[in-house]
Amino acid sequence: QVHLVESGGGLVQAGGSLRLSCAASGGTFGTDVMGWFRQAPGNEREFVALSRWSGDITYTYYADSAKGRFTISRDNAKKTVDLQMNSLKPEDTAIYYCAARRLFAIATIRDKNYYDFWGQGTQVTVSS
Repeated sequence: QVHLVESGGGLVQAGGSLRLSCAASGGTFGTDVMGWFRQAPGNEREFVALSRWSGDITYTYYADSAKGRFTISRDNAKKTVDLQMNSLKPEDTAIYYCAARRLFAIATIRDKNYYDFWGQGTQVTVSS
């Protein structure tokens, strides 16, 4: 069982930056594929970014809304994955969730139902 804990959320003005961090514990199987989702009030939980570690290579994937502004990174030794968010917009306001999954399939990276473990979420609020 993998336990995920997020940190780093907060309130920021539009155009500002925030860095989210997710720490994994409790297991080693299920942390090679870790990413971030977000959920705004009244909306579905949506994919933001994913980091996959395979054969000493890290692959990253981004939602269109995150490309060019967000960067996902990982520290395998510490079992952490971070999300650096720049040029934030009010529409980025949401609860951000860290997620991990045991198996990778590129066709399902945006589908929240294929993730096995979730953090409790951290609030990000971007004011205009």
